Amino acid sequence: MTLGCALAERRIGLVYGGTKIGLMGMVADAVLKNSGQVIGVLPVFLKEKEIAHDQLTDLILVDTMHERKHRMNELSDGVIALPGGFGTLDELFEMLTWAQLGIHRKPIGLYNIDGFYNGLCAHLDTMVRCGFLKESHRQMLLVSDDVTTLLDQMLRYRAPAGDKWISPAP
Repeated sequence: MTLGCALAERRIGLVYGGTKIGLMGMVADAVLKNSGQVIGVLPVFLKEKEIAHDQLTDLILVDTMHERKHRMNELSDGVIALPGGFGTLDELFEMLTWAQLGIHRKPIGLYNIDGFYNGLCAHLDTMVRCGFLKESHRQMLLVSDDVTTLLDQMLRYRAPAGDKWISPAP
């Protein structure tokens, strides 16, 4: 998996949900195969439902999904979303919301494999056009279909400075 190899090559550790299945399981395997560090964060109640990866550098078990997201945020320096479902979108939008509110200033990347997120990006642009999202907040989401480009964007990222997340009422 290209992302896992690129992370290991750059000596960037991986923090993720802790399973050996799906795209993220493949990314974790690629990081590990290339001598990288991988930390998984998995809620206890999902340990049986989602098969825990047993080869990780560290597997942290937590009680709730909220605790999982909070712990992954504490451990990470940035976020990359791959194609996925509701859980991926939940984690992506929570991190974007936290960035918008100034809770963190980390880069957030969207790995847009085969244009998977083109529709989402178009919708975000519609939100800006309709006044529901500031352009500066739209720009917080870094998007590329190329791993090298995405990681380079993330390394250069600077969070918006002093930007209010909402406009005052008229």
